[in-house]
Amino acid sequence: MTSGTTDLDPSRSARDLYGTELRRQRQRAGISLDRLSGIVNYSKTQLHGVETAERLPFPPLSAKLDAAFGTGGLFEGLWGIVQRERFPDRYRRFMELAEQATDIHEYVGHLVPGLLQTEDYARALFRVGDPEAPDEAMERKVRLRMERQVRLRDPDGPHLWVVLEEAVLRRPFGGTATMREQLAALLQWSESPRIGIQVVPFAHGEHPFLDTLFTLLRTREHKVYAYFESRDDGHLLEDPTEVKQHQRAYDLLRAYALTPRESAAMIEAAMEGFTSCKQNRTD
Repeated sequence: MTSGTTDLDPSRSARDLYGTELRRQRQRAGISLDRLSGIVNYSKTQLHGVETAERLPFPPLSAKLDAAFGTGGLFEGLWGIVQRERFPDRYRRFMELAEQATDIHEYVGHLVPGLLQTEDYARALFRVGDPEAPDEAMERKVRLRMERQVRLRDPDGPHLWVVLEEAVLRRPFGGTATMREQLAALLQWSESPRIGIQVVPFAHGEHPFLDTLFTLLRTREHKVYAYFESRDDGHLLEDPTEVKQHQRAYDLLRAYALTPRESAAMIEAAMEGFTSCKQNRTD
């Protein structure tokens, strides 16, 4: 069941507070959702979702709302509160830095990174992690993950470089059709001038990052942070000496990985393999 505007409770969550204030300012200005959609260049559906607390506001929306209503930074301030509420405490500092990062470098050994996942792949991942979760809660997680991708499509968004293990391409996560769609999405993402994807082949063997997800973040202030994440915990490194040590290890791994062009060829070959598997099952 989705919530309507009468269900909003500003004391319940930052998302409800944001939606309540958006509705109040819009009604005060006598502006319909249709008209506001044209002013801020967001669809009526997206704005309705924000106003009813069913969607998280996209980062650029807050500044546009402040400009439209003349609220002097009110919505940008509320966005900061929403951001802090979105994630558990142990991940919050990392997610705040990731939202500000100009460059993101990642290593993933088992799964496609969240920033590049398709909806069906993300849905399969969340479902296997919590098989008994209500569908509404599951879909909320999927929407949140998809909303994180908005920055990648923004002309001022971050540069992203991802190093994947070959295993990520070979495991039919979510089934054959979902995996083929996901690999096709990786190929499409790799065509962006601001996104690079490399694959570490099985033949390379061991390396320091095998048992973890690793991320390097560079901010506009040219500060670099390193982040490790396991299934149950996350650890952010801010000491420059420690960060530099792990950055060197990451650079070395990139040198051992296939080139972006070779990696795209491997992704395409894996994609064709899933097509063959599907055909074999139907023959």
